[in-house]
Amino acid sequence: MNANVPILPDASALAESGRLRTGLARFFAAPLAALGAIVLLAVVLVAILAPVLSPQNPYDLMQLDIMDSRLPPGSSSFNGVPYHLGTDGQGRDILSGIMYGLRTSLLVGLVSAVAAALMGTTVGLMAAYVGGRTEGFLMRLVDLQLSFPTILMALMVLAFLGNGVTNVILAIIIAEWATYARTSRGTALVEREKEYIEAARCLRIPAHRILLRHLLPNCLAPIIVIATMQVARAIGLEATLSFLGLGASVTQPSLGMLISNGYQYLLSGLYWISFYPGIALLITIVAINLVGDRLRDVLNPRSTR
Repeated sequence: MNANVPILPDASALAESGRLRTGLARFFAAPLAALGAIVLLAVVLVAILAPVLSPQNPYDLMQLDIMDSRLPPGSSSFNGVPYHLGTDGQGRDILSGIMYGLRTSLLVGLVSAVAAALMGTTVGLMAAYVGGRTEGFLMRLVDLQLSFPTILMALMVLAFLGNGVTNVILAIIIAEWATYARTSRGTALVEREKEYIEAARCLRIPAHRILLRHLLPNCLAPIIVIATMQVARAIGLEATLSFLGLGASVTQPSLGMLISNGYQYLLSGLYWISFYPGIALLITIVAINLVGDRLRDVLNPRSTR
């Protein structure tokens, strides 16, 4: 091979890079979406760096002092440690609790959304591609699943499995997979009738390759949007379960548990114990929803906004 011959870049790689740049430009053209992405990035960084940024490990009993309980925001401990957002009934720093709670809430939301997407998308694609009785059976399971309210299904699963982060993730997966199945099936039914799928069948390409290499990539756009929204939904559901006492354990804090810890003090004027974790939960969910809403517009080929 002549070393002087220039190597031309791959045309497909250039096209993909151009689509990515165009998509990012469209995404950040909306000020609210850009703000949501920045806030979400900040929340994720705070959660990841919680052991470094937080002034206290709020669930290390050796670092807690009952004499520092229920201190208002801006107070300091007897040792001079500042509590910028105050403390709860156990002397736990609210700011540190929020940082650690974000880690658990984001972990539950991300893992449960991804796992539910994998499970539901697999069922939906199989139902659309195979058709017949298999499709009817799978979609009746989906209809049965969707007939139950999400919170009721999660409560039933946790009543059987017990508390804990792992069980909460499993409960959310069981409660949410059907949404992905119905969406992916609807998109796959449209793609199944197109010429490229018929060509792949005529070439006797194995079914699993058609599903993974041809059908799935063309069904990803709505699944990505739903998955983004479901992360926020899963975080809110986990907070609800923790508030009811059926979520994460005491040794694995979440924002819902922090809100629950201060509920009994709300009528006593100690608002900060529940207020600041609630604000953190609200900001996180709103930021994710802003990003997901803009992704829906960017990934929708019919959108003109």
